[in-house]
Amino acid sequence: MDPAVSRRPLIAVPARFSASASALRYAAEVNARALVEAVWRAGGEPVSLHPHAPGGVADPDEVAARLARFDAVLLPGGGDLAPHRYGEAAAHESVYDVDDEQDGFDLEAARQATAAGLPLLAVCRGLQVLNIAFGGTLEQDMGGPEREHRHVVHPVALLPGSLLERVTGAGKVSVSCYHHQRVARLGDGLTVTARAADGTIEALEAPALTSWLAAVQWHPEDGAHEDPAQQSIFDAFVTAARSRS
Repeated sequence: MDPAVSRRPLIAVPARFSASASALRYAAEVNARALVEAVWRAGGEPVSLHPHAPGGVADPDEVAARLARFDAVLLPGGGDLAPHRYGEAAAHESVYDVDDEQDGFDLEAARQATAAGLPLLAVCRGLQVLNIAFGGTLEQDMGGPEREHRHVVHPVALLPGSLLERVTGAGKVSVSCYHHQRVARLGDGLTVTARAADGTIEALEAPALTSWLAAVQWHPEDGAHEDPAQQSIFDAFVTAARSRS
């Protein structure tokens, strides 16, 4: 076996529940192939993690113990979080694919990963999970086709001196987005490190943490196979995981 392969750091990627999947006879737990391939290209070993949170509540000790064997955590994209998770009683009509067990596990995974000092990369829904875990809120709907960022590729400006600017080596990058929600109130300890032209928060970091953390509202995996700036995010993440291991 190639020694470099045997030393791949283990990257925990919470799975997404799916009603069906090609070639399977039952409902499935999945992760996007483009996402896990980006981690693999970076030298990591992506491991799908079963989201276990009965009744929507994950046991903190159990989640901490499960994450202890990993070198980093990647919170992937997915459906919307239930609005009650950030203090809103009613859901906007556009809210979709809410799963209480998924929400409970992802939120606890974000809390336990940061508490343990694990490198954390959060993508799209993952950024929203992180913001809520840190006490922030979301705007449930950005306002229809003329305002939402579904199937949109657009430039975002990166904060000078931010982790993302250092990693990508650029002050502005073109990103692939698919979201109709965005950060409303910023979570405690989080800093905005990228915005779209319309002011939408596109990236968050946590400067006070000593561990590596980057959250992006876009999907870097969409173009990582051909865009070095997007792949560099995964490369830096896996490098941080390897250093920790």
